[in-house]
Amino acid sequence: MYNPLKNTPDFCKAGIYIRLSEADEGKTYESDSESVLNQRNMLMNFVKEKGFTFVSEYVDDGYSGTNFERPGFSKMIEDIKNKVINLVIVKDLSRLGRDHIMTGYYVENFFPENGIRFISMQEGYDNAVNQASNDSSTFIFACNDYYSKQNSIKIRNVLNDKRRNGKFIGSAPSYGYLRDPNDKGHLILDSEYAPVVKKIFDMAYEGVSLSAITTYLNENKIKTPSSLKRKNPHAKNKYNPIWTISSVKKILKNQMYVGDMVQSVQTKVSYKSKKKKTLPKSNWDIVKNTHEPIVDRFIFESVQNNVKRTNYTANIKRKKRLFENLLYCKECGNMLTITYKKKQDYWTINCNRYSRDPKRKMCESHFIPYDKLENALLVIIKKTYKKYLKTINITSLATEINDKKKNNFNNKEKIKDLESKEKEYLSKLDMLYEDKFKGLISEEMYKRIANDTEDLLNKLQKEKIELKEDNKIIKNKTDDLKQYEEKIKSLIKIENSSRELMQTIIDKIVIDKEKNIEIIYKFSI
Repeated sequence: MYNPLKNTPDFCKAGIYIRLSEADEGKTYESDSESVLNQRNMLMNFVKEKGFTFVSEYVDDGYSGTNFERPGFSKMIEDIKNKVINLVIVKDLSRLGRDHIMTGYYVENFFPENGIRFISMQEGYDNAVNQASNDSSTFIFACNDYYSKQNSIKIRNVLNDKRRNGKFIGSAPSYGYLRDPNDKGHLILDSEYAPVVKKIFDMAYEGVSLSAITTYLNENKIKTPSSLKRKNPHAKNKYNPIWTISSVKKILKNQMYVGDMVQSVQTKVSYKSKKKKTLPKSNWDIVKNTHEPIVDRFIFESVQNNVKRTNYTANIKRKKRLFENLLYCKECGNMLTITYKKKQDYWTINCNRYSRDPKRKMCESHFIPYDKLENALLVIIKKTYKKYLKTINITSLATEINDKKKNNFNNKEKIKDLESKEKEYLSKLDMLYEDKFKGLISEEMYKRIANDTEDLLNKLQKEKIELKEDNKIIKNKTDDLKQYEEKIKSLIKIENSSRELMQTIIDKIVIDKEKNIEIIYKFSI
């Protein structure tokens, strides 16, 4: 339990936390006190003055206070959990954070629960000292949050004004453009990659397929848009060095290439969140003729019609075939695609990865007439299951289900008893601590009884967890057995084949380049 009286200077292992957001950097009237260097000096002088033992500093430069996913802050939390520090000092409460809910959680819950003394210099806040200045902290948290929200609105209004005037405010220009060094809101042509964009549009205008354009770009080793953005190497989403049909399509649909400034395509869901949502086109900010075009407007519009036609053809709704989404390539693991050849009235399957770009040979051809494959598979599956069903006794299966239910009920009763004992042990520990605090029992006796009680409590909690896990397994097995009983009844009538039935009994069907087939079933009773 947290005892601030123990945190005297001799025991205080201090960590100083420093944060500076991008918004703070522009405040010249506060820059002297807000800068990282000056925060560090103020905090280090305070540590020396109070006689604390300095252990570490944690710095987040350029991070918003509304988001607690900051590297310096995360390292500090890790050190707290590992008992490296037991004192956190900040210049003011807004440095810790500007989200009043999360800031309040760390100050009022996390720090005390982990035995951390927390001091904020500017407000005179110190959770080890019972003082009036501490009572105003909740109000300060709310004010910091309100300030952050108002600041976000002001920044957004400035950015909206720039968008409406056709100024580019994004992080990186579209592929083929660069920021004008004399005017960051203006775009100029990238002499190296603007011709690539033009080539992509010219090929699409001449009727070259998206797959062929993709192959051309990869064969000529042309850098992709994402590879030029030089993303953080530690980021979850790595850049793709290979062109894909979707990356080509994205360029062909980008109106920026006719000289129009297109922005506000996405927006943050909240000033506290990094998550974004795509806006409808009616909400986009589009200002025409703001920069030099790469593509003629007529060619752009013509290409749009081709792209729409491609999308329409690809998205035609049709009834799925019996084994669709169950067929997989042995070589690369990708799903095998079922395609309808309209002119020949003919269904085929092939490896999705191979068919996307055959020239690059990213996999092998798995071309098979689908109807022939389906008929062959049905013959094998029916024979296998009719043989399998002879070994299944539905009556004994129903008995097993009932036995599982009884075991589940018995476990629930045991868990209730354990939870009742758990409450008793916890109450005993609380009473022991109170007796020790009042001086009714010695420290030595307290430790001995408390240790014995905690050992019993740990064993009890472990047994409870194991019983709950057993319950989950029993429930899952009971549910599975119920489903199996129904599935078996359906299988007896396997002549009436359906997609639902195939999805129920088959995990996957793997086909290799030599057309060898392996059927992997779901049933294993």
